[in-house]
Amino acid sequence: MNLSRVVFAILAAAVLSPASAQWPSWRGPLQSGVSTETGLVSKWSPEGESLLWKAPFTGRSTPVIDDGRVCAVGRTGEGITRQERTACYDAFSGELLWEHRFNVFHTTIPFNRVGWSSPAADPDTGNLYVHGVQGLLMCYDRDGKVLWSCSLTEEFGRISGYGGRNHTPVVDGNLVIISFLNASWGKQAIPRHRYFAFDKYSGEVVWISTPGGPPLDTTYSTPVVAQIAGRRLLVAGNADGAVYAMEVRTGRKVWGFGLSKRGLNVSVVGAGDRVYAAHSEENLDTTTMGRVVCIDGSGSGDVTASHELWRLDGCTAGYTSPIVHDGRLYIMDNSANLHCLDATSGEEHWAHNVGRVGKGSPVWADGKLFVPEVNGTLQILEVSDKAAAVLDSDQITMPDGRAAEIFGSPAVGYGNIYLATEEGLYCVGKGGSKSAVPAPVVTASLSQKALSHIQIVPAEVSLAPGETAQFRVIGFDDTGTPVSMTKTAMTKTDSDANSDLRWTLENLPGELTDGLFTAPAEKVIGDIKVALEDPTIQSRVRVRVLPSGDQTETFNTMNAEPGSNPSPSHWIGSGGGKFSVVDLEGDRVLLKGLAKRGLQRSNVYIGPPSMSGYTMQADIMGTQGKRNRPDIGLIAQRYTLDLMGNHQRLQVRSWAAGLRMATTMDFPWEMDVWYTMKMHVDIVNGEAIVRGKVWKREAAEPEQWTIIAHDPLPNLEGSPGLYGYSPTPVYYDNVMVSADEISSH
Repeated sequence: MNLSRVVFAILAAAVLSPASAQWPSWRGPLQSGVSTETGLVSKWSPEGESLLWKAPFTGRSTPVIDDGRVCAVGRTGEGITRQERTACYDAFSGELLWEHRFNVFHTTIPFNRVGWSSPAADPDTGNLYVHGVQGLLMCYDRDGKVLWSCSLTEEFGRISGYGGRNHTPVVDGNLVIISFLNASWGKQAIPRHRYFAFDKYSGEVVWISTPGGPPLDTTYSTPVVAQIAGRRLLVAGNADGAVYAMEVRTGRKVWGFGLSKRGLNVSVVGAGDRVYAAHSEENLDTTTMGRVVCIDGSGSGDVTASHELWRLDGCTAGYTSPIVHDGRLYIMDNSANLHCLDATSGEEHWAHNVGRVGKGSPVWADGKLFVPEVNGTLQILEVSDKAAAVLDSDQITMPDGRAAEIFGSPAVGYGNIYLATEEGLYCVGKGGSKSAVPAPVVTASLSQKALSHIQIVPAEVSLAPGETAQFRVIGFDDTGTPVSMTKTAMTKTDSDANSDLRWTLENLPGELTDGLFTAPAEKVIGDIKVALEDPTIQSRVRVRVLPSGDQTETFNTMNAEPGSNPSPSHWIGSGGGKFSVVDLEGDRVLLKGLAKRGLQRSNVYIGPPSMSGYTMQADIMGTQGKRNRPDIGLIAQRYTLDLMGNHQRLQVRSWAAGLRMATTMDFPWEMDVWYTMKMHVDIVNGEAIVRGKVWKREAAEPEQWTIIAHDPLPNLEGSPGLYGYSPTPVYYDNVMVSADEISSH
């Protein structure tokens, strides 16, 4: 395949007009928390003054506004009907245009933190992108139809903690970018905070970036896109306590700046070549808690103290994103004190208290600051270099009289303010114009510089045996700008525009011709590499081949020598030291030992999330240490069959924290004894019937099912897997997935 036939995609950069009345991202059209809207209210009342409409909605994130619509993510239902919800309303009347309710699973996030991340709208296509707490990344069209989705948890090993810190997607050009902690397969089995760029039209992976080190916490800093020193960069706070800048089109790391001894939640803001960041934990170089810092973003490599333009220590702003406007930087600390700093020097002009807890970020519009506070308060402030004057302060309350929580930010559009709260979605304004300046999409011009980097797309695939994948190649210069594949652009090599790309399979059987790969019959992981004649210009993709039907794993073919610690490398979540194959009484089995750090609870996924109608089975054994006993279980179709050690119970559930549906029974079982577990999910008349069996391995399989659960809101598909909570070691053997029919006894 010669270079003249290779598809070198031009990644367009979405450039939003400052005059646009739309609010497509959680921080607005320029990702800065600043709006150019005028004519906004200076006073309102939740009881009716300047309240245009209120919709029944419960949310904790920021709505987005696009093309006459306001869209938000929240929670809905009670008991067994509790779900996550995406809702889209007419921006002027509040009429519900469409909604999508979907289940929560594979997470310990509680119900009151469902709907954590904000949606992202794409003015170019009218599509909406949503990241759910269960790890579903979904692309909706403007009418609410799901165009594509992927399960970040089951496909990429996304890690979610109890805190609910879900990341908000970012749309730029033809990419939708999202970050999260993950422990995937192969070389990405080690937990890290990674960034994933998906093609916004198809959902295929364009690039994956791992700029930092071991994560120190779960975080939710949303990346921003900024043009700095001739490069279009993605800049974000990382779970390792540093700020990183990456080329937005390639994911290549440009610089990093160490900031905190804990992970960063605050989203940065850019102004010219300056990047402003903050945190509320211990600093790297002092014991002082909290810092606001201004970084020279035009550097490269590991940005050192010489790139720090100024700092303010002791400002514990750990959650809200700053605003830069008219030479001032505004940021709210954890105690809801709003600070006004000189953006050039860092000198503090004043501080103003809004309430008790600062989580939602303020917004600048029409010469005013709109500042939310967790306990239901929205203040409207008029500010100067010397002070802040309160124009209005109102508290939203729940029907029982307590304060309605506000964790998101206001969104500004069409002359109105939109605010999602625990009590409802509010539209406040004077009934402004229904017209908006469209946000143009400008195609990036081609670079005339030499080609220095190529990229294969998709960057990662999981295939069934015999399935094919067609790869394409994108070229860039040394700033991450697309290049024209002319002879001039190829001056870094001795080749001409008709030179061949060199495709290579590495540790990967199968067939590869002109970028078309056909997967082999066996399960395997490996790489595909493509290079030019200049071997320094090359790129790789990760390939995983999984059985599409029945599969059995006895672990007997895996090395169990001391220190080798292997695990099934093609399984999601089995690496990183949490699982290993060991010799036990003359047999090789899978061990889940005590985690060296972090949570003892883990899921392992051993098939694609599109599977359904299968039986999951494995032999399991628990051990006891002092008073501690483990939990061990199976996963099928996003349900868990859990043998609970300390409680001596057996449970079927779909959501560990919420227990939306759960059936539990007493079930005494012994430690250091092998049992066999088996589960199957049927969908009958729109209801899921989840069946489970547990028996001692040396005994005959019982005819009757041990436990049966029903779910009127069924999970229709999902990866088979293993579950384990291991304060003491747990063991697995003879793991089987079968598509056989199951008796309904």
